[in-house]
Amino acid sequence: MKVAGLGFRQDVSLASLREALAAAGGSEGLVAVATVSDKADTEALKLLARECGVPIKAVPAEMLADVDTPTQSQRITEKFGTGSVAEAAALVAAGPHARLIATRAISRDRTATAAIAEGDGP
Repeated sequence: MKVAGLGFRQDVSLASLREALAAAGGSEGLVAVATVSDKADTEALKLLARECGVPIKAVPAEMLADVDTPTQSQRITEKFGTGSVAEAAALVAAGPHARLIATRAISRDRTATAAIAEGDGP
């Protein structure tokens, strides 16, 4: 199962989410998009999920903490306990033996990030 993890600012646009996802490899073959729970109801994310024809997996922030990610952001580490929300959300949502197939990609306006993981599911 292939899952795209998305990290973004609250005021993110659909265009920025699309751009980050495209930079990470696109939506082909995705079974879900995932993000931290408190942002799972963001309108732009709901629109992206609808466009891709996949559900949104809301990942509780405490499940992101201590997920080892190849990308490291000091601000994200201080807030969530992991280096990348996009990478950690993708890994958690794709299942316990998931691996990243695309590390964090960033939209040009820097409001959205995306990463893609593949795994056996929850």
